[in-house]
Amino acid sequence: MSKKEEKTNVMRVLDQKKIPYTPHTYPHGDGEAPDGVTVAQNLGIDPAQVFKTLVTKGASGGYYVFDIPVAATLDLKKAAKAVGEKSIAMLHSKELLPLTGYVHGGCSPIGMKKQFPTVFHHSALDQETIFVSAGKIGFQVELSPADLMKLVRGTAADVTAATE
Repeated sequence: MSKKEEKTNVMRVLDQKKIPYTPHTYPHGDGEAPDGVTVAQNLGIDPAQVFKTLVTKGASGGYYVFDIPVAATLDLKKAAKAVGEKSIAMLHSKELLPLTGYVHGGCSPIGMKKQFPTVFHHSALDQETIFVSAGKIGFQVELSPADLMKLVRGTAADVTAATE
């Protein structure tokens, strides 16, 4: 199987659900994921179109997924409010793989072991297509934000820290 034909679990889920997407690959070191802005530069696209997937744990013990532009920072207060929690905290890297099936830098909102409430930064709705991890470092999928949000039953809110 050539590198070009390699399918990730995310791509298989999208194929199965008949959701159109475009796969993209980018160069990366061994096991080291570049930051999202570097990924956007490698793909030659605006970082506002590339979304990183962050997993959090609420004060109630529930888990939540947030997809935000790669150059942005998750505002934990806004995020907690968006999911009706008193507070939330970022999940530790070591907890990510057992919970989601994904590694840090290759986490995707699609195809996690369990579907968690997912919130996209509202700017996703302004894009014709967005890029999210294809579930493996070095792989991204580009698809319509509406298709993606429908698939993961996502909502949209302002969950990032103010820039400047």
